[in-house]
Amino acid sequence: MSNNTNWGQSVAGVVIRDEKVLLARHTYGGGKGMLIIPGGYVNFGESPQEALVREFKEETDVTVEPCSIVGIRFNMHDWYIVFTARYVSGEAKSDNNENSEVLWVDVREALERDDVPGLTKSMIESALAGPEGLEQTEYKASPKHAPQSLYSVKDNKSN
Repeated sequence: MSNNTNWGQSVAGVVIRDEKVLLARHTYGGGKGMLIIPGGYVNFGESPQEALVREFKEETDVTVEPCSIVGIRFNMHDWYIVFTARYVSGEAKSDNNENSEVLWVDVREALERDDVPGLTKSMIESALAGPEGLEQTEYKASPKHAPQSLYSVKDNKSN
């Protein structure tokens, strides 16, 4: 981790492919030994979406594309955003640092396992609930403002 790390902002992603979810066995902290959804801290000057792509590549060697937001946890000190993400490429493997193994686990099995923590299970369930999460929304921003991302509830009325 670098001095560029914004310790108040973090992201994670739920990637489901062929009825399996990508999980990593954490090697430190409160989640040590647990299978969790990959993620990490956002660097200064980096968007949450860019951080998610970087963290997945660093930790799992898998390239992903962020999709909808399925969870947000925040308190007085930090925030954590969980995206669904689409698998793009790569063979899942451990970074042998922050995780000791990376594996595709059957989604239903992941929800039953004792070594998958509640937050990860909750985010998998949220991802399974459907595409009605918060989705990136285009809007016309004032030219005075820096580039921004807006996520909002999908308009299902037109479907």
